Parts: sequence; C-alpha cells; structure tokens
Amino acid sequence: MHTLQPHWTRRLLAALAIVAAVFSVTTVVAPAADAAVYNSCTQSRCSAARSANSTWASKGYPVTRTWYSWPNGQYNFAGGVFRNQEGQLPSGSYQEFDVYPRARGAARDAYRIIVNMNSRVVYFSPDHYSNFYKL
Repeated sequence: MHTLQPHWTRRLLAALAIVAAVFSVTTVVAPAADAAVYNSCTQSRCSAARSANSTWASKGYPVTRTWYSWPNGQYNFAGGVFRNQEGQLPSGSYQEFDVYPRARGAARDAYRIIVNMNSRVVYFSPDHYSNFYKL
C-alpha cells in the first residue's frame, strides 16, 4: 500500500477546500478541546447575542436547521444540534443559532448562541466555539 507524502496530502486538502467553496459546502469544525467557558458575558457583542436570543426565544427555539424570517425583512439561521462533543458545556441537549441576521442564503459568520434545550441556559460564542459566555 502506497501512502501519500505530506506535500500531496496538503495539496489534496487544499483542492478539497476549493471544491467545497465552489459548491458552497458547509464544513463542520469541532470546537477546541480547551475552549473557555465564562459565567457571564460582558464583551461588546453580548448585547447583540442577548437580542438574538430574545428573538429566537419568541420563535420557540426552532429545532429545524434552516433560515427563519427576522425583523426588518432579514433572515437568520438556526443551525440545528450542537453536539458538545468536547464536553465544554454542562451535559444537556443543545441547539445553535446565528446571532446576526442577513440576507437569506448569505454566508454565515462565527457568532452563535447555544441553548441548552433542557435548562434553557444560553451561551454566546463569538468565535465559533473557542469561547463560551453565559448570557
């Protein structure tokens, strides 16, 4: 069995990334195992996260992964199940939601709220699961 040399592996991964970008394939990135979890949220974007959480709560925290209409004629994306595979957050059943609305179908950014569907405790992640701030 012939194994790929490191430079071929890098080229293959780069080619796959280009193909994924061309076809708008969403890649799943696992959270860092050493993500930090904070008991409060005081950074500047926490206000936007709280506002998004209020709107998502008014929609009953939908569990279907799709676009939802948002105030002011925009849309926002409910990302579905957050698996908490690295175990940074307390055990529970989680759903993830985008914070910032945009045009339907537009690229997603890194800002998420993560809701424990059992306890309704909400976390804000401004950096796609590298840090979690309890709202």
